[in-house]
Amino acid sequence: MQIDPGSHSVMVARLKAGRAPWKRIVRALLDLAGASAEFVRHGERPWASVTLSGARHTVALAFEGEAAMDAADLFIVALPDHEFLIGGKLVADATIVSVEQSALPAPRTLVEAELLVLDDA
Repeated sequence: MQIDPGSHSVMVARLKAGRAPWKRIVRALLDLAGASAEFVRHGERPWASVTLSGARHTVALAFEGEAAMDAADLFIVALPDHEFLIGGKLVADATIVSVEQSALPAPRTLVEAELLVLDDA
């Protein structure tokens, strides 16, 4: 495993430049998930290859109640093939990385998705 000590400075530079698209990414995921989805958390880490750069975004959404659990199932199925329209960005990969379901005190599904978002040159 390689650790890039400069990755923090890359992230800070992106924030200062106003190029942090995380709010648009979360909004796009919430639109796909439907009205019963609730934003829980977001994480971002820089990503780069020889020719491309961007970031991996991890977003957790909660679905509470029996009807919302059906919406969670639909979101899980739809995410990998969804075509995102986020200006200046390209979603190269979208996957579900974890699903947690609980029954008490009320039915709840917590879905964690990861998106590889590339800077569109």
